[in-house]
Amino acid sequence: MGEKTHECMECGKRVSTSGNLTRHKRIHTEEKPYKCTECGKCFFQKCNLISHQRIHTGEKLYKCTECGESFRWNSDLTSHKRIHTGERPYQCLEGGKSFSKRSLHFSHKRIHIVEKT
Repeated sequence: MGEKTHECMECGKRVSTSGNLTRHKRIHTEEKPYKCTECGKCFFQKCNLISHQRIHTGEKLYKCTECGESFRWNSDLTSHKRIHTGERPYQCLEGGKSFSKRSLHFSHKRIHIVEKT
């Protein structure tokens, strides 16, 4: 990997290429040059626009090898695979329960918050 020789004058973050610095600077300027022609939503990076456009096209690139179900995003496929493997990586430290999805774990944690109040 290259040396991080390009520095943002705004925050001091260092990156390896001038292109990465240009993309990083958009955080500070809030420039979003990539616009969806379907709905008008704008993005900092072209890859985020391309990913977003799957919503409009219905394109689902990620397919489960177990059951054939397809997904728009790899993260959804990863989460889905836990149905087949039984993996439950999100564990409640208070109650010992475990969950296959972070959102389910988060919802469960609210129970403990209510119990304490």
